[in-house]
Amino acid sequence: MLSNRKAVLTGALALAGTLLVAVPAQAETKPATAPKGDGAKAVCKRLPKTEQRVDASVTRLKGDATVTGSVARMEQRVANAKAAGHTEIQTLLNGRLTFRKNLLPTLEARQNDLKAVATWCQAQGHTQAPAK
Repeated sequence: MLSNRKAVLTGALALAGTLLVAVPAQAETKPATAPKGDGAKAVCKRLPKTEQRVDASVTRLKGDATVTGSVARMEQRVANAKAAGHTEIQTLLNGRLTFRKNLLPTLEARQNDLKAVATWCQAQGHTQAPAK
């Protein structure tokens, strides 16, 4: 029984020593450096792809009930859940519908912002990669 206590004590001391050695190593990490610019060249480079993604999202949200992800399709699903008496499902889908309806003006505002950025990028002579 005495040898078991010694083994447990030795293991505990070894673990404590390992933890004490590991703590200073974590404290010696380098601090993050401040950015040197605003990333304008990278934004201009990614602009065509960003515009493409935002345009596709707006088109999808504005689609009719046959378009997956559209506001109209979600409205139809809410109506179907209500007609079937599935109140819990209706509540869940209503939350999704509200999110999609609120997302549309945000994306439309982003489209306008991206047009202004595209104009700025052209004026500055930053090259834009072609959209894929």
